Amino acid sequence: MLNGKTILVTGGTGSFGHHFVEYVLKHYEPKKIIIYSRDEFKQFMMQNQYKEYKKILRFFIGDVRDEERLKMAMNGVDYVIHAAALKQVPACEYNPLEAIKTNISGATNVINASLQTGVKKVVALSTDKAVNPINLYGGTKLVSDKLFCAANAYGGAEGTRFAVVRYGNVAGSRGSVIPFFQNLIDQGVRELPITDFRMTRFWISLEQGVELVIKALEEAHGGETFISKIPSFKITDLAEAMLPGCEKKEVGIREGEKLHEIMVTREDSMHTYEYEKHFIIYPHYDWWRERDLIPGGKLVAPEFEYSSGTNTEWLSVEQLREHMKTDLDEH
Repeated sequence: MLNGKTILVTGGTGSFGHHFVEYVLKHYEPKKIIIYSRDEFKQFMMQNQYKEYKKILRFFIGDVRDEERLKMAMNGVDYVIHAAALKQVPACEYNPLEAIKTNISGATNVINASLQTGVKKVVALSTDKAVNPINLYGGTKLVSDKLFCAANAYGGAEGTRFAVVRYGNVAGSRGSVIPFFQNLIDQGVRELPITDFRMTRFWISLEQGVELVIKALEEAHGGETFISKIPSFKITDLAEAMLPGCEKKEVGIREGEKLHEIMVTREDSMHTYEYEKHFIIYPHYDWWRERDLIPGGKLVAPEFEYSSGTNTEWLSVEQLREHMKTDLDEH
């Protein structure tokens, strides 16, 4: 599907962007991959990392807040992956207007630029925090998701198609608990802080995240939200896996933090279909046609909820150790 195509990745110097580039270069023969981001140093480092692909990779300095720059960058682009966002919960709480400018206004600019330059398909990355949001970051991403799904109404019969991919914190990524624990372990501590002993999370690797984006590019008709079926784990088990026999201290849940990650709400169950390896929440708009249902799915049970706390698949302490050996090599 990506052979001979031009792909633009906003926020492309992040963890996802790096792995997406590696994955596409390994499995496809794209015409061009454009890394669009505002950090010149990260672009310089990434250029050096992929020197042998300089004929394929292009690096554009730009901000998603700048619609005109986006339109210039999207000239001749087939597919856009929108990964740029302000993601740190405390930073968004303290700088709410900046979060709105990047996560909401930036999403609007990506949509407008894609429509005006004739991009075929856009896949936007979402987060579990957009589901029943309790912090500003989650609130801005909920609005972003709604904007991308609704944007399909402006594409016409053969115009740009927009879809969303949702997952939680990627294992080992910046801001996740694994590097936080590892830093403490490297300092020689024997006690790890746990915000709440009941806390659970989903486990998703960068590889799985990229594969879900590729699936959305291949299958989406427009307006769908794709969600991987992945295992859960307990934070207390993760601590034990990383530091066997450690003491654990409950320090209290942080502002804007949830006990469990939720990917599909009970309210969404009426429009959610289950597939072998993922769920799809279909849009609920007048323009959406039931014939656009992707084959192979089954409507979930009424009031179904996909939560890390009630998941049917769990990782044991030993399985967590194995996943950290394999999945974290990707970083």
